[in-house]
Amino acid sequence: MIPTSKDMKVLSYTVNWQKGIMDKSSYRLLQLLSFAWLACRPTCSSITTYGTIIPQSPLVEIGKEFTATCVLDKAAKATAEDIYWKLKNITVPKEQYTKINDSAVSVTITITNETANWLLCEKKGSPLSLNLNQVIHGILLTKGYPPEKPVNLSCMAVQSGRKMSSCVTCTWQPGTRDERLKTTYTLFSSLIVSNKSSKANRSSGYIDFGTFPSFMELAMWVEVENKLGKVRSDILDIYAADLVKTNPPSDVNIISKNNFSRTLLVSWKHPIHVTYVMLKYNIRFCTVGSGDWTEVPPNDTESYKESFRLQYLKPDTEYVVQVRCIHYRGYGYWSDWSANSTARTPEHKPTSKPDLWRVVIPSQVKSERRVQVMCKDPVESNGRIRGYSIKIQDGNWMTVAVNDSDLDSRSQERKIIPLYQIPWSDKRRGLIELKAWNSVGESPQASLGIPKLTQEPASVESLSWFTQQGRLWVKWQPRNVTATGEPYRSEVTEYILEWVSVSDGAMDWQRERRHTRTAAIKGNLQKFNRYNISVYPMYSGWTGKPLTIAAFLEQGAPLEGPSVKVRRTGKNEAELEWMEIPLDKQRGFITNYTIFFITGGKEHSIVVSTDTYSYTVKRMASNSKYVVRVMASTVQGSTNSSDLSFNTLMYAPGQIEAIVVSVCISFLFFIVLTMLCCIYKMDSIKKKIWPPVPDPSNSTIAKWSPDFTSKADTPKESALGDVSIVEVDVFDRKSLCEEDKAGLPLKKDKYLSEEHSSGIGGSSCLSSPHQSVSDSDEGGDEGQTTASTVQYSSVVASCGYKGQTPCPLPLSGSSQTPSFARSESTQPLLDSEEHPEVPESHQRYLRNPYFGRLPGGNDGDSGDLEDLNQMEMKKQGLALRRFCPLEEDFQQTTPTEEGQSPDGQPGPDPSYMPQLSGYRPQC
Repeated sequence: MIPTSKDMKVLSYTVNWQKGIMDKSSYRLLQLLSFAWLACRPTCSSITTYGTIIPQSPLVEIGKEFTATCVLDKAAKATAEDIYWKLKNITVPKEQYTKINDSAVSVTITITNETANWLLCEKKGSPLSLNLNQVIHGILLTKGYPPEKPVNLSCMAVQSGRKMSSCVTCTWQPGTRDERLKTTYTLFSSLIVSNKSSKANRSSGYIDFGTFPSFMELAMWVEVENKLGKVRSDILDIYAADLVKTNPPSDVNIISKNNFSRTLLVSWKHPIHVTYVMLKYNIRFCTVGSGDWTEVPPNDTESYKESFRLQYLKPDTEYVVQVRCIHYRGYGYWSDWSANSTARTPEHKPTSKPDLWRVVIPSQVKSERRVQVMCKDPVESNGRIRGYSIKIQDGNWMTVAVNDSDLDSRSQERKIIPLYQIPWSDKRRGLIELKAWNSVGESPQASLGIPKLTQEPASVESLSWFTQQGRLWVKWQPRNVTATGEPYRSEVTEYILEWVSVSDGAMDWQRERRHTRTAAIKGNLQKFNRYNISVYPMYSGWTGKPLTIAAFLEQGAPLEGPSVKVRRTGKNEAELEWMEIPLDKQRGFITNYTIFFITGGKEHSIVVSTDTYSYTVKRMASNSKYVVRVMASTVQGSTNSSDLSFNTLMYAPGQIEAIVVSVCISFLFFIVLTMLCCIYKMDSIKKKIWPPVPDPSNSTIAKWSPDFTSKADTPKESALGDVSIVEVDVFDRKSLCEEDKAGLPLKKDKYLSEEHSSGIGGSSCLSSPHQSVSDSDEGGDEGQTTASTVQYSSVVASCGYKGQTPCPLPLSGSSQTPSFARSESTQPLLDSEEHPEVPESHQRYLRNPYFGRLPGGNDGDSGDLEDLNQMEMKKQGLALRRFCPLEEDFQQTTPTEEGQSPDGQPGPDPSYMPQLSGYRPQC
């Protein structure tokens, strides 16, 4: 069964709709299912359609409105109120709907580039349906633009071999809109006899006429067509001669003649025969490398010729020449320029002066300068300069040959040639003259006057600089002062602008006219390079004083930072010093220096002027670590130095010295004070350090007997003033200090000595020195001490001494009697001889001079010493207190008949007291 048109519509809708909303694999599957459905339709149930959209798959124009109508079938079971329009997934607002009747609704939309390609008609679904909206029908919108009209149509016929080509090529400018639809271009031509056309590209095409239609008029146009329309360009009505473009002239040749240094003869050949096209020519020329072409006036080359002479050229200059041609009446197109042809004009003698200048160099000789004379080739050298002739003041002309490396004066940059360096006195005034010469002749003479140092004319009043459009400009103001003295004129004739590079010392100069106040430097200046610019006023060849200023074509940040070092550190300050950045690395004018110092994570900064190269940072913490750096700044940037670390001092300079000096002075004062005390207390110190030791070799022992006369044995009063008498109770064998005594009476003729000693070989409880009291009422010095003389006395037996067994008492009538031995020693007792075990309460009694027995007189008046003492003390009203008892190991002697024991029995001889170990210890 063949499918009906209605079936094909449904299939078309289904396929087209699924193309837009499904991917390629699903679309492929749907196609297979659709064909299967068509094949089995006789056996399958028929498909129910709900409506259709009119028109079907339309072609719409972008920017225009489009209207579509959805018509419902009865099977749709819906009305116009149930219909919705969608552009793919976007619902069209109902304001754009138009209800035609109950089963038809139209929609109007504006087509744009963003408009979706699918337009769908849907109806509301039933509540029981899974899909609330059901698609009734859909169409695919094909969008595009109608063709645009081509403009600027032009056609050309070029030369092919020795004649014109039969093909005419045309070009035009197509439309600018996007061509979404397939568009065709066709080129048409119309002659009197026939019309021709050919398919063309989007912007060009050609038509082959078979033979070039010379001397004929024709019409040319272009047609553009697509599904949305067709358009044609304007018709170009043109003569065939206006289409012609020939080849450039061939065999262009240039001839140079020696006698004609300013002309060149140019010749060429016609590119095409005159029977096809009659031509006229155009010539242009320039120096090699300049690119600045000069064309010969067209009127000079209008005729049909093959040669032309160029005039007013520069001698010894290489030129480039090109030639082209066109129809003699100006129809058609100019041919391309011919290939370059070059030639050099012959040399001619220089027609301008050499550029003479000098540089003054300081001399080590007093009152003298050194002048370096230099020059540049004449601007119109007209050939290679072979050498110079120079004359200084009234001297002879001298020849200076130029090296082969300096012979090329044809380059655009004029080289500086040093000539002479001559000594020049400060008081000398002279004129330097110079001429340049080449192979043809000499140049005009140049002169330069050097005045006396004290007579140099005035300089300009002010000088400044600025940059503009990548060039360095200099501005100056002349001084309103007339030059004095001959041969100077009163007015400035010109100015010399001189600049010197600081980095490499390269220098150059240029001349400016007398009325110039602002000039751009014409040299090849480098960026970030410092230049010293000087302006010299010139007075008819005599130089005036210069005024100099530093300048930069362009500034930048310095290449390196300052070199910093710590010159001195203190407790709360540090002096930093840095070197100036070399001029060739500054890359600009230094505006300021910034000092950064960091401690404890905090950064501080100080800005100083450009002429400062050292600075003392104050108010710093003592004994702290600091990190410093110095930043140099220009108007275009800054550069830091490397970081430098240092520590501040714990003490300020001189503080340690002051402390040491103070300590030393204090110590010295203490030493002096100690020495004064030592000197003042020398005797006491001497006794403490070196106590006096008795020296038996310096002692004398005298023995007194009762029958001795007191005058014969008694020392002088002055010598006996310090005698200490030791009393021993030989009868009781007890010390007199057994009982405390309140005090002992002192006679007027006795002295109390504060220093007591034991007998010879004994020990003493009395070690501390005390003041003595003389026993004489006369001649005794109360200020005398025992430091000079210490005397010792003891009662000794006549038959024994110190450790010897005492001999028996003498019989009655015997002549042997106890004797009193005395030692006169000039040395005091040692402290070791004292008895520390004696109580302090008893020591005052031990110091009493009456603690021992006094020796008796002769036999006739011998008696008990104790009784005598008691009798004496009773006279003074004093009670005798006994000393401490003797040691337990003391052995009593056998009582004798003459004495009584303490219990009433007779005792030993009162002149001798038995001793256990040679001498009785005292307390």
